[in-house]
Amino acid sequence: MSDSTTAGLPFSPMKSSFPLLPDGVSRAGSALFNELRNAVFGKVAQSSIRRIAKNVFLHLHSLDLGFHLSRQTGALSKAIDRGTRGISFVLSAIVFNLGPTALEMGLVSAILYYKCGVEFAAVTLGTLGAYTAFTIAVTQWRTRFRIEMNNADNEAGNAAIDSLLNYETVKYFNNEKYEAEKYDGYLKSYEASSLKTTYTLAMLNFGQSAIFSVGLTGIMVLASKGIMAGSMTVGDLVMVNGLLFQLSLPLNFLGTVYRETRQALIDMNTLFTLLSIDTKIKTDLAPPLSVTPQDATIRFEDVYFEYLEGQKVLEGVSFQVPAGKKVAIVGGSGSGKSTIMRMLFRFYEPQKGNIYIAGQNIRDVGLDSLRRAVGVVPQDAVLFHNTIFYNLQYGNINATPEEVYQVARLAGIHDAILRMPHGYETQVGERGLKLSGGEKQRVAIARAILKNPPILLYDEATSSLDSITEENILNSMKGLVQDRTSVFIAHRLSTIVDADEIIVLNKGKIAERGDHHSLLATPGSLYADLWNTQNSKILNSKNSPMELQPERLSQKEEERKKLQEEIMNSVKGCGNCSC
Repeated sequence: MSDSTTAGLPFSPMKSSFPLLPDGVSRAGSALFNELRNAVFGKVAQSSIRRIAKNVFLHLHSLDLGFHLSRQTGALSKAIDRGTRGISFVLSAIVFNLGPTALEMGLVSAILYYKCGVEFAAVTLGTLGAYTAFTIAVTQWRTRFRIEMNNADNEAGNAAIDSLLNYETVKYFNNEKYEAEKYDGYLKSYEASSLKTTYTLAMLNFGQSAIFSVGLTGIMVLASKGIMAGSMTVGDLVMVNGLLFQLSLPLNFLGTVYRETRQALIDMNTLFTLLSIDTKIKTDLAPPLSVTPQDATIRFEDVYFEYLEGQKVLEGVSFQVPAGKKVAIVGGSGSGKSTIMRMLFRFYEPQKGNIYIAGQNIRDVGLDSLRRAVGVVPQDAVLFHNTIFYNLQYGNINATPEEVYQVARLAGIHDAILRMPHGYETQVGERGLKLSGGEKQRVAIARAILKNPPILLYDEATSSLDSITEENILNSMKGLVQDRTSVFIAHRLSTIVDADEIIVLNKGKIAERGDHHSLLATPGSLYADLWNTQNSKILNSKNSPMELQPERLSQKEEERKKLQEEIMNSVKGCGNCSC
């Protein structure tokens, strides 16, 4: 068509712009599919994180008490948090970054090989190889700094949590500055490790840029020689330059992804190390414990136990608690009283001997069924940071509100709860710190009653109660334990005088056994000594004010006489006094 012909046609902006529309549509479509990809993967990642975190949580609860006594809660919490975040990053890196980047590098190398020759492909592959090798080597070297940083972070977190949980103790001894300095010391260690990580990261980034620059320079030199020789055009030079710059972004991103993936794997390793810890208390495929209040007999048979090798806590302990009977265990500190309760609940396994409930060895029954059959009122009642109602209902999460109120009445705490501003919805604070020691123990007693087990264990359950409240609770408990097998660890001997049998432990062995009256009647018995010691302290505490009264009166009399003498002397020296 001639210029004169085309000159007469009208110009249409729409027709001339039409070829550009597919470009805009493709860009919008690319953005749409990227967001859809992120949305779909988000569900996959979060589901995986949730499942793994739940499994770790359940596994931690399945581990024995010894593990938890030797670990700090702050470190466990940090490990779970970092590990789950690491899982999310690794999944996204593999799906969205490593695979596409490797494919892109392979395609670029193939294009350069077919379009430009072996030399270009060799330089490209050499650059990629050097870049990858350098990144891996330096990142592995930097791993130890990341581990140091994680350890310092764990220690700082532990220090902060431990200090805040013991807020009152810190205040009692005016040690706020000491705690802050100790916390700052851990932060200083974290800062030093973090700076090492930052400095080595800068070195890694510089090395990566230098390797890529050398490779790009080599490619440009080869392209320039090709143009001078006439085997390549300027367009080929632009193509080569564009392809390499297209690789620069994924390469830099690949380095970042590898670094972060390596760090995520370190965090995940801590998490999976927790999962690899094997519990010492195993009940795989064990049948459930079959027990009723009528046959809930407890029998210890030649039981030996030690927490640390060579430090025996129990030596050949044997005794029996008949079904429906009350047996008390007394003894000095470290005699093994609380250990017996922990072993009965299977927090620990005996090194030697056996423990039976209803004629069944507790090693051979399911742990869940065993612990459902045993209720425990601990000496130190720790409550959840929730409402009083929640903590009471924790004994039986399926209990009705009326059942919760009933056990609160039995434990003597119902009226006290109603006097609180929010009643049963009152928040108890962390570890129950908003309640008094006596109130916490009454909550612990109430929820143990709500559990309604055939066996009840009391570990000095009334140690924090005043005498009147203790007497009221003990009277209520007499009816509750009447048809249950109960074991009382007692410090106040007055609380266990009605026990069917009292076992006296001394240095891990049973020294004496019998009821209250027979033990008192035994000349020189340990129980009689304990009883007399406690009673003498009570009598002394009652009599001490009376004994001090004459002394106090004599002091006041002397002070009164001195004051009278001073007044008389002042009067004698007054010439105008008319007194």
